[in-house]
Amino acid sequence: MPKVKIARKSIHIDMTAMTDVAFLLLTFFMLTTKFKPDEPFIVDMPSSISEIMLPDADIMQIAVEKEGEIFFTMDGQEVRANLLRKMGEQYQIKFTEKQITQFALLESFGLPIAQLPQFLDLKAEQRVSVKQTGIPCDTVKNELRDWIWFGRLSNPKVRIAIKGDRETHYPVVKRIMDTLQERKVNRFNFITNLESGSN
Repeated sequence: MPKVKIARKSIHIDMTAMTDVAFLLLTFFMLTTKFKPDEPFIVDMPSSISEIMLPDADIMQIAVEKEGEIFFTMDGQEVRANLLRKMGEQYQIKFTEKQITQFALLESFGLPIAQLPQFLDLKAEQRVSVKQTGIPCDTVKNELRDWIWFGRLSNPKVRIAIKGDRETHYPVVKRIMDTLQERKVNRFNFITNLESGSN
């Protein structure tokens, strides 16, 4: 008795909907991704066992290079613009609207306020080659104290974080902590790498 052959039917799956969803997701991620900005220096952070994560917004970051130069970063372009206006009033420096706009686009800087107008007048590619000497934070001239104060006035919800190189000398970090306490800031975070557990 011969075998009965079952006719094969071709299977057809419509992939149009899945392709549409894939391209929608790709477009969404491309438009919403915020790339990490170029930092003026590389920080080799110390390790810790703390697993507390910093929030994505409302952060004021004070970064310290291993040579002791202090850099300042604050979230939000409008906040940074207001901050520069207040600092200009404090130090009697008149910033143009173009300079304020350029400052609002900066992610991080480390210069005395008197040098900021010339720095902001440079083109973006020229600013990269400028050696930033750090924000003054000593007993004679402590501009960092005013950046912290006016930064908190510009955004009262801001959380402060210190990011230092593992080779930074302790007196520099201590001076920053003293400046924070001088401005009645007793809660702040240190940004560290998560220490890998030993097995």
